[in-house]
Amino acid sequence: MQRVKISFGKIKLNVNVPPTEPKSNETEGEDAQESTEADGNGGGFKKMDKQQMIRQIEDVAEDPESQHLKEVMGISGFGRKAAKVFDINEQIEKARVTRPGMDKKREESKPKEDDKKDEQEEDVIGPLPPAVSTDKEKGKKESSKDEDSDDDDYSSDEDSDDEQSLAKRIPYTHEVQMQHGSRAVLALAGDPSGARLVSGSIDYDMCFWDFAGMDSGMRSFRQLQPCENHPIRSLQYSVTGDMILVISGNAQAKVLDRDGFEKLECCKGDQYISDMSRTKGHVAQLTSGCWHPFNREQFLTAALDGTLRIWQGLKSKEQLQVIKTRAQGGLRTNAASCNFNRDATLIAAGCVDGSIQTWDTRKMFVNTTHCVRDAHQKGSEITSIVFSYMGQQLATRSNDETMKLWDLRQFKQPLHTWTNLFSRYDTTDCCFSPDDRLLVTGESLPKGQTEANLYFYSTKSYEEVQRIPVSNAHVVKTLWHPKLNQLFVSCGNGTIKCYYDEHRSIRGAKLCVVKTHRKRQPMEMVGVSQIITPHALPLFRQEKSRTSRKRMEKARMDPVKSQRPDLPITSGQGGRVASSGGTLSSYVIRNLGLSKRVDDDQDPREAILKYAKDAAENPYWIAPAYKQTQPKAIFSEKLPADEPATKKPKTEADK
Repeated sequence: MQRVKISFGKIKLNVNVPPTEPKSNETEGEDAQESTEADGNGGGFKKMDKQQMIRQIEDVAEDPESQHLKEVMGISGFGRKAAKVFDINEQIEKARVTRPGMDKKREESKPKEDDKKDEQEEDVIGPLPPAVSTDKEKGKKESSKDEDSDDDDYSSDEDSDDEQSLAKRIPYTHEVQMQHGSRAVLALAGDPSGARLVSGSIDYDMCFWDFAGMDSGMRSFRQLQPCENHPIRSLQYSVTGDMILVISGNAQAKVLDRDGFEKLECCKGDQYISDMSRTKGHVAQLTSGCWHPFNREQFLTAALDGTLRIWQGLKSKEQLQVIKTRAQGGLRTNAASCNFNRDATLIAAGCVDGSIQTWDTRKMFVNTTHCVRDAHQKGSEITSIVFSYMGQQLATRSNDETMKLWDLRQFKQPLHTWTNLFSRYDTTDCCFSPDDRLLVTGESLPKGQTEANLYFYSTKSYEEVQRIPVSNAHVVKTLWHPKLNQLFVSCGNGTIKCYYDEHRSIRGAKLCVVKTHRKRQPMEMVGVSQIITPHALPLFRQEKSRTSRKRMEKARMDPVKSQRPDLPITSGQGGRVASSGGTLSSYVIRNLGLSKRVDDDQDPREAILKYAKDAAENPYWIAPAYKQTQPKAIFSEKLPADEPATKKPKTEADK
């Protein structure tokens, strides 16, 4: 038996509406009963049709009490409001009336014959009927699928085109040369903003290049030797560009400001301590160093003492952490290069035993996170270790004539190995392009070749994309600046070459090549005869006007103008101030020693006997003392000059 669904209707007694007549007998009994209850004479639970609900709403609106309430208070009644019923066609018509400007535009843009069809199809505002919406959604889904397939085809075509046009992305249409010196340039660093460039050489010099201030002559505006007689091995700007980290052949790293003035010199450790974690700094030559990616006061250094050290702050000169690199059997090995990844969660080091070791900065530096022992040939330094901009790949360059690309997610085997890349310097590096699609490195000049090349390899297909001949010397450092989109290459003959594209590159060397170099005109000196005036004489000469600082220094040296107090007394002993001659020693020196000085060339016996008569007449010191025991003085006789003292004849007194 099927049960009829029962809905709860509105129970209401309408007094003002007269009762309706009963329906005809054509309807059934249940329908008649429901209709009479819906008309208002009775109340109860009943099923309500949509038309009945609309009729009841109209009855409430026509009620005089509700009309009076609406006139006085602005509302039709209290309590729960009935739901409104909307007609879609009426809403569409109202929208067309309220926005006539859109209809005019559409009428102007479309032919008049198809106005009605277009209005029906496109000018619909609000929800559509179910059948129409489903048809349109199906059409939209099909069209979106077609568009997605077209996009996929286009993206695949674009990728293939990009693979073919990778060479066009390399900025090497124009070339500019800068002369650092005559020796090999081992270090190269660019300002993060692209305004300056610094270079360090094996001849201890460090040059500053300012692109906004240079002309076509390309001369550096400052040259200095920050580490005295140590070659500059590595340079790097901080993340803010206001400090430069200098890694030299010394055991102490230095931090310079933007203009080259020293701000910090790291401590040197005690070389007689065997445990390197107990020392305050490195005890051997530095090999590499780099800044923290986003902390402007933290940097990392590596040295030949088998440690990597993290330094924090410019005021405290001691390291923050000490990381030890270990070989296969747990023995000490040295790190030749080190680097942070882009988010500073990993520290990677390339060691001289051919291994790559990484540590997680969020954990203790006791155990390595990744360790590949046979990454490169043992005994050949890993001269460069670089993370990609995305942080998922790692590139290493070694003196075993190879360059390898690694994936950090599968770190056991390299993705690809490029060979026959000769390298003589232990600072030869490699770098990623700003979009991580190219890997760039240089080579030293092999025997039998006239020019060293710069190689560009694809990180997806691992094929050689481009080869640029640089110069007839070794290629050491390579820098692809991401903001300038320019390539800076340092060579073994002291030159720095800058490659750029006229359309793809901005600022940098492009600012310098348009400025013509102007030679300074020599100043002409005209000889003038000197005219002596009375004021030129020393008597009448007026004092030259000096600066306030010099006048203050001169007045400071004058004891009268500076009102200098009396100087402390330096004479006396034990806190007692003694005037001249106040003590016994000073009295004896003044009266006896100095006033009656005996010449050195005079015989002392004769000098004493010279005062014998005076001493006998006026005895003061000796005679009164021996007056009782020896009233008569006895002096020794004078010995002959030629007779020695051993042959002296014995006297009675001797017996």
